[in-house]
Amino acid sequence: MTLTDLALLLDAPVHALLGRKPREHVYHVAVRNAPEDRVLSDAEWARVAREMMHAAGVAPHGDDQGCRWVAVRHADDHIHIVATRARQDGRQPDISWDIVKMHDVARRFEIEFGLRRLAHGDRTARKWPRTGEAEKAARRGLQETARETLQRAVREAAAVATSDADFFTRLGAAGLRVKQRIAPDGTVTGYSVALPGDRDQRQQPVWFSGSRLAPDLSLPRVRERWQQTVAAGPLTPAEAWTTAEAKVRQAAAHLGAGGLHQGAGDVAALGDLVVVAAVVSPRLVRDRIREAAREFERASRAPVARSLEGQARALYRESAQVLSRSAAAVGRSDTAAALGFLLALVMAVEASRRWHEAQEHRVQAHAAGRAGRLLREAVEVTAGAAAAREYRPRQKKAATARARTGKRPAAAGKRPMAGVVQQAVPAHARAVLADPAWPALRTRLAQIERDGEDPAEALAAVAARRELHTADSVAEVLTWRLDGWRKQRSAAASGTSASTASEGAGGTGPARRAGATAPTWRPPGDEQRKGPRRTR
Repeated sequence: MTLTDLALLLDAPVHALLGRKPREHVYHVAVRNAPEDRVLSDAEWARVAREMMHAAGVAPHGDDQGCRWVAVRHADDHIHIVATRARQDGRQPDISWDIVKMHDVARRFEIEFGLRRLAHGDRTARKWPRTGEAEKAARRGLQETARETLQRAVREAAAVATSDADFFTRLGAAGLRVKQRIAPDGTVTGYSVALPGDRDQRQQPVWFSGSRLAPDLSLPRVRERWQQTVAAGPLTPAEAWTTAEAKVRQAAAHLGAGGLHQGAGDVAALGDLVVVAAVVSPRLVRDRIREAAREFERASRAPVARSLEGQARALYRESAQVLSRSAAAVGRSDTAAALGFLLALVMAVEASRRWHEAQEHRVQAHAAGRAGRLLREAVEVTAGAAAAREYRPRQKKAATARARTGKRPAAAGKRPMAGVVQQAVPAHARAVLADPAWPALRTRLAQIERDGEDPAEALAAVAARRELHTADSVAEVLTWRLDGWRKQRSAAASGTSASTASEGAGGTGPARRAGATAPTWRPPGDEQRKGPRRTR
């Protein structure tokens, strides 16, 4: 049988319909397993396909007049089901609530087959870009769609806003077009945003309302953030990070202590704090923290009503305001202070993960776990950069030792890195060499040697920066720290410090010329409105 013959057989009932024929009569469903799931047999996939079509109302069990359909297995992990929306008795099938019913079937098969278990839709997922939006971004050479850019910019503005006026001012300062929806009595009931230059086929701006961007970005949900007054003023560079760190550590101990609804409000405020941290954090880890904020977004939306009261929520809001209002000062603080805050943030995210698990919010717990891993990575990269900043190479001592032994140094890339590990971290050497992450660490050490530095000294320096006994993977942690080490050393070699290049990594950079104006801090999202580069 050819594909044409198969298509004719599937479409035959459409021509026999007694009433109006559907404009689009092809019904298509894709069923896919997670990458870590076991491979199902053909018989198991066939059973899945039959149950899906029964649940959807396309071909109920025992109904020989149901729709014609075919299931095709393209790969080990998924199938495609194609059916005709025309029964063989001349009627159209009732497929109302078909997706919800097929989800119920999928949840049962996950338990029976021992697959990764997902949760029912709880209306907390973010609004994903449509295919046309992704294609449009690709044509324009953009790394993300307009919807994703707007999501991030609006969330950053909402996280630190204190009133309606402040919120809309921040959106405008971020370079967005803003349109308010005003009721006849003058009350603002909603808003829409658009990116400058983003237009449809009629050359009209493409507007997105807050609710179209994310469930918690509608105006009523945004207003919840400033219903409770938060007292926080600007602080000095030395005080900003440490004050926020103390508040976050205190809040982590109280998260969810007041019950389910208070916990939902607590994790929502923690989500805003992670967003603010991504804005003011050192540039060398900003991408990681921004990705952590994106991952934690789902964890910040618990599928229950939120309480706006609670000690943890107030402390998280105060921390966000401290960092936001002291952003210019924070940008010139040292990495050690930022490191303490990031460690506190890791503890807070871990507390939220445990709370979600206790409430059986599986999707939110997984999201918090992914965000926590990214934050831990940022912590270790920051620790590696701090170690590189304080590092002083012992070149004279090494030269003296070579003169005494008469041995020539090994050529770059020829030194056995297992011996480097034995020399630098003897207490962890056996665990590191047996770790699955050892190849990545070996690559980092070889890169450091090619850069003209001693890999043993570098490894010893980053290992001594923070303890390693609590790490799940010592090799992975050392790899992250060496990433920070190389970035800091590269910045220092180019004549600038990582703090200057990162707008806040700390340390000592080139002195500012007398009479030069200090760099102006831009509001969240304002990176897209950069003007011409100023000549020195």
